[in-house]
Amino acid sequence: MDTKKIEQYGDELYMAFLRQTTVPPLLEREPDITIEDAYKIQKRMVDRRVAAGEKIVGKKIGVTSKAVQDFLGVFQPDFGQLTSGMIYQEGDTIDLGNLIQPKAEAELAFVLKEDLKGPGITAMDVIRATDYVVPCFEIVDSRIKDWNIKIQDTVADNASCGVYVLGKTRGDPRVLDITMAGMVLEKNGELFSTGVGAAVQGSPANAVAWLANTLGALGIPFKAGEVILSGSQSALVPVVDGDELVCTVGGLGSCHVKFAGRSAA
Repeated sequence: MDTKKIEQYGDELYMAFLRQTTVPPLLEREPDITIEDAYKIQKRMVDRRVAAGEKIVGKKIGVTSKAVQDFLGVFQPDFGQLTSGMIYQEGDTIDLGNLIQPKAEAELAFVLKEDLKGPGITAMDVIRATDYVVPCFEIVDSRIKDWNIKIQDTVADNASCGVYVLGKTRGDPRVLDITMAGMVLEKNGELFSTGVGAAVQGSPANAVAWLANTLGALGIPFKAGEVILSGSQSALVPVVDGDELVCTVGGLGSCHVKFAGRSAA
């Protein structure tokens, strides 16, 4: 795909983000679009956000489960960029009026104390470089109409990043068994789903190592202080006004979030 089209689609997705609107799937309009093209479009979209005043504060890993990979027809995860405009803290109420068609997923976030640059990064390298882990929610949001996505669409759309919420309870991954620790997700006081760290590429640390190596091959390091969302351990949860979610990780603690308002879609 030529540079002009990459810029066109990146700008289109950025404007959809600003206006809280959706666009038709890119793959329907560009049948030959590759994943490499999609990442270039993602970069254009994120560059527009940075130019408007946001900062890159971390990365997210998506498409980590086999079921989602099978649905999208891929055999490895994808990634997106986290910006300073996406951050919420536990106890905040998320205004759905700032989102389009949000869905929540529960996962583990890694906060780094050291730089990491692949290739050659292992899960143990990730553990050693991690300051702490916290339970978190990622609120994914698609600028693609009706969530009608294939892998090229979600990658171009910054891996469907919306916002994220970090829990307050911190754990040491050298002590906590993040692979076998169970996760329980409750919606409005009722059990919604259960999960375990091993569902994410065998371990959340494996997913983070994969991304460190993928980005390292492109000359992009993880930096100390960055937040890495390791991939969902829960089913996707549609959210509406008044919903409350709690995810609890065994041996670590919980993250709680509320929602108010009405999303654009």
